[in-house]
Amino acid sequence: MTAPATPAPFPPTLREVLLRPRWLGLLGLCLVVAGVFAWLGQWQLGRAVDTDPPEPGATERVVPLEDVLPPGTYLDARSEGQKVAVHGHWVPGDFLVVASRFNDGAEGYWVTGQLRIADAETPTSLAVAIGWVADEKAAASAVDALEKHADGSDVELTGRLITDEGVAPPPRTDPQRLGRMSPAALLSRWHDVEGLSVYRPFLTAAEPLGGTVAISSPAPDEGTSVNWLNIFYAAEWAVFAGFAFYLWYRLGKDAWEREVEEFEEAGRG
Repeated sequence: MTAPATPAPFPPTLREVLLRPRWLGLLGLCLVVAGVFAWLGQWQLGRAVDTDPPEPGATERVVPLEDVLPPGTYLDARSEGQKVAVHGHWVPGDFLVVASRFNDGAEGYWVTGQLRIADAETPTSLAVAIGWVADEKAAASAVDALEKHADGSDVELTGRLITDEGVAPPPRTDPQRLGRMSPAALLSRWHDVEGLSVYRPFLTAAEPLGGTVAISSPAPDEGTSVNWLNIFYAAEWAVFAGFAFYLWYRLGKDAWEREVEEFEEAGRG
């Protein structure tokens, strides 16, 4: 009598493969990675919503310059366009002209000056855009008029704080030409700068001097308290966390499919 044949073993199921120690270990690693991604997404969400937005019209209240920022620091977004009050004296010989300045659509020039801040603990200066003129001749006349009053007498100014526009190389045809309002570029041409501290932003004066025209400097737009770019980044981290689990599942399924193929090939053999 012939003994009954032993039933052929069945291939493992996907669930059996994924419950093996190797794949459970990889699942634990995915949990750690997904946790890190979730933390990064939460951090981005925390930065996306400004829980303490500035009050409407806050930039229109005139405050002392020293209450906004110290010298040498960058102007943050909340303080961009803030109206400030400052007093000091003009440094003679440092009234410089910046070209390519538009005022209500008309191209012209800004006349600028170095205002040495009064009562500062160390020598400190602020670059001031004093006023706008239509042509170089008017700019030269304004510089002459301002030089006559740069006698060390105290000057009180109000205006808006604006971020440094950055330094640009001058045109080859006129190496002395300034085309951007940059305190860093002006500093390289100012006098008496030994040990000088300089404010990084500049001031657009509310009241023009020296026969110039007031610079058009409207109030900044009041932005939303929600930063949608940060929300987008947070969504990206959530996608990355989900992808970590998908990758674990996909790799496990590929391993299971290979085992099934090997089992079928062994059976045919």
